[in-house]
Amino acid sequence: MKADLHMHSTFSDGADDLATIIEKAKQKGLDAVAIMDHNTTAHMEPQFGNFPDFGSLRVTAGVEISGACRKTGVKAHILGYRIKKPEIISALTAPLLKQRNSISEKQVDVLIGLGYRIEPDKLARADGKILYEVHILDQLVSTGQIPELFGEFFEATFQNGGPCDFGVEYIDVLKAVKAIKKAGGLAILAHPGWQQNFTLIPALVKAGLDGLELNHHANSEKDKETIREYAARFNLFLTGGSDSHGRYEPQEVGDFLSEESGIEAVLGRKANGV
Repeated sequence: MKADLHMHSTFSDGADDLATIIEKAKQKGLDAVAIMDHNTTAHMEPQFGNFPDFGSLRVTAGVEISGACRKTGVKAHILGYRIKKPEIISALTAPLLKQRNSISEKQVDVLIGLGYRIEPDKLARADGKILYEVHILDQLVSTGQIPELFGEFFEATFQNGGPCDFGVEYIDVLKAVKAIKKAGGLAILAHPGWQQNFTLIPALVKAGLDGLELNHHANSEKDKETIREYAARFNLFLTGGSDSHGRYEPQEVGDFLSEESGIEAVLGRKANGV
């Protein structure tokens, strides 16, 4: 069974809407996909979260919560699958979304003050409401003011103390795991190789962590060895996915797939369809 269990849509910072994602998955011959938008449950409403089968394609929806360790500041994203009570997730993440939108609006003002041409009413927004950095960058690229989304301009302006480098206060990662469990879901540590947060795993397990994301473009081969070791040590299942954001990033739907143990846990069936 070919399942890409991690991708993003226009309900957060992805470029593809739900229909486009589904069509891409069908063209790739996938059996299942999971749409895991950041810090929102809007795509998990009945008209989006409870998809019927599209031919042989099974579509489900979850959430990716942006978290950080309160003691160390180490960042960790938590994927939540099989959420039964999305209102619990929304209560936790709503302040973060509000904060992100406010910061992005401030970044627009700063850029306009620096002489960049930005039309606020033409900026894309997640679910038509929340402004992300990528939406600002995308307009700058489309109008020819910068050459690429995440190049030198981004690093000099939005990072490394640049004029638009305003930090977002992420959610306590232990609270994120506990909220997912309280909502009846499964909690998985996303792309640990990217944020090098392996030392958090024992505490996350105590909070209720169920699995680790193994197959992801940010996980090196050495990272994967470490992930497998932690999975064996704590009896965690392994997932995987493209983390596709459409044209905003290089990875496409179906580029990375889940391990069998993750498919069985998330979809309730084994990789061979049994």
